[in-house]
Amino acid sequence: MVTQQEIDKVIEWCESVKAERNRIYVIERNPWRDEIDWMRRFPLIEIDRPKEVASKNNLVYDSTVRQLWQFMNMDWRKIEPDIRIG
Repeated sequence: MVTQQEIDKVIEWCESVKAERNRIYVIERNPWRDEIDWMRRFPLIEIDRPKEVASKNNLVYDSTVRQLWQFMNMDWRKIEPDIRIG
C-alpha cells in the first residue's frame, strides 16, 4: 500500500541528495528497502537520470515535476498513492 506520506518522504530525500551532490544526475542505494514495503523491489534510486537510459529495475525521481517513476507493463508509470475504499 503506497501512501502519500511515503512518497513525500522519498521525494524529500531525493531533493536533499541532489542538493548535496550537486550533479546532473545521481544514482544512490535505496535506503528504504527494509522500511517501506513497496520500495523493496528497487535496489537503486536514480535521481534526474533520463528514463530512456535508466535501469528498468530502479526507481527514477524527476525533480522537474517532483515525481517518482517505476517501469511496469513495458512503460514508465508514476508512483501514486493507493486509494482506500470503505
